[in-house]
Amino acid sequence: MDIQSCLRDRQIIHSDPEIMSGTPVFVGTRVPLQTFFDYLEGEAGLTEFLEDFPHLQAQVLLVLEVMAKAMLDLERTVRVNPA
Repeated sequence: MDIQSCLRDRQIIHSDPEIMSGTPVFVGTRVPLQTFFDYLEGEAGLTEFLEDFPHLQAQVLLVLEVMAKAMLDLERTVRVNPA
């Protein structure tokens, strides 16, 4: 299962053609998930994202949890099935 599917299943993000043309956004907002990743990749970082969108703190922690679990699962898979 990919990360976006997992985030949808946990009702952290959703896509609706009527909201931001179907771009995945945090549930109950118009804040795209990509905006979160853009902050993480840029100079702003996590702290500034949470300052700009304080109402998303719980959802952001869940996104980070899902991503960490996916990375650990991938690492275990690679270790068990090396190339």
